[in-house]
Amino acid sequence: MSLRMATLGENLQTWKLKLSTTKTVSAVFHLNNKDAKRELRVNHNNETLPFCSEPKYLGVTLDKSLTYRRQLESLRKKLTSRVALLRRLAGSGWGAGATTLRTSTLALVHSTAEYCAPALCRSAHTGLIDPATNDALRTVTGCLRPPPADNLPILAGSQPAELRRRAIEPGHLLHSALTRPSSAVARRFKSRHSVILAAQQLISFSDNNIREAQWADHQWNAEWADNPSRLSTLIPDTGTHTPGMTLPRRAYVRLNRLRTGVGRFRSCLYKWDTASSAACL
Repeated sequence: MSLRMATLGENLQTWKLKLSTTKTVSAVFHLNNKDAKRELRVNHNNETLPFCSEPKYLGVTLDKSLTYRRQLESLRKKLTSRVALLRRLAGSGWGAGATTLRTSTLALVHSTAEYCAPALCRSAHTGLIDPATNDALRTVTGCLRPPPADNLPILAGSQPAELRRRAIEPGHLLHSALTRPSSAVARRFKSRHSVILAAQQLISFSDNNIREAQWADHQWNAEWADNPSRLSTLIPDTGTHTPGMTLPRRAYVRLNRLRTGVGRFRSCLYKWDTASSAACL
C-alpha cells in the first residue's frame, strides 16, 4: 500500500496536481465479514487519510459489498417527497390532464429513480424504490390501491420500473465487452444477478434483428400478452398513449377505475363493508 501511495504521489507531482486530503477518504470493498470493521491507514505526505466505510462517489453511496442498500434507502425518501409534489399537482385546480401528469412523473420520479441505473439495476434491494414509483403511477391514473401493480404502467403509458432499469443496463461498463459476438463469455463473478446473463439475453435478441433500443418495447409487449388479467382484453397493446388519456381528468380517473374494477361501486363497497349489499340500486 505504501508503495502504491508513493507512486500516486510521484504521478501527482509530475502532472502538477495536489491531492486534497480533506476531501479524499480511504475505503475497502470485500465480501469477508470478519474484516467488515477493519480500517485502513493510508498516509499521503505524512498525513493520514480519513477512513469511510460508506463513501460517496458521484452521488452514489457505496457499501462494503456493493449492494447499494443505503443508496436505495436514501433514494426512496427522495422519491417520496417528489411523489407528494405530484399529488399536489393532480389535486390542484389547474386542470392538469393525464399527459401532463405522465410527463411530470417522467421528469420528477423516473429520472431520479433511474440515476446510475446500470449499477443499481442488479441490486437485490431495488424493491425499496418500486412502491414510490407505483404511487406516482397511481396518481397519474387515479387508480386506488387494491388493483395489481402490473396494471398501473399500461394505464399510465409508461414502461414498468424493473423493465426501464433493465433497458438502461447497456450503459454498464462491462456491457460492451460482454456483448461482443466473437467472444465467448464465461461467468467469472459470483453473483445471482450477474450482468452477464442480461448481456447474453440481449445477444439472443440481436440475433432476431431486434435492436437494444427496441428491446424494452418488445419485452413489455411479450409480458403483457401473457398477462391473464381482465385489463389485457380491454387494452391489448402497450404504448405511451393509452386510450382515454386525452379525456378530462375526472373522466379519465373514472374510466381507469372501471377498467380495473375497483372504485366507488356497490360491489367494491360491499367488499369493504361500507354497503349492505352488492346489488346496484
